[in-house]
Amino acid sequence: MNKPVLTVLFRDYCSLCHAMVAALDAYPARARFDLKIVDVDADAALEDKWGDWVPVLLAGDIEICHYHFDPAALDAHLAAFG
Repeated sequence: MNKPVLTVLFRDYCSLCHAMVAALDAYPARARFDLKIVDVDADAALEDKWGDWVPVLLAGDIEICHYHFDPAALDAHLAAFG
């Protein structure tokens, strides 16, 4: 079974962004997904779409949570992968 790939839309100067990545790195089920970090400011389309919503945790086009890590929302998403 393939692991889902989760993406964090991130800004280097954003303390909430760093907190979300740290929470994801320490997440007990961390081995169940791959994590990709994307600098939202490096992509004008992402910056236009997400603006001040960062950090955003995405699974493809599905928003799992933004601003603060929501472990319950991630657990619900990961439950679909068994």
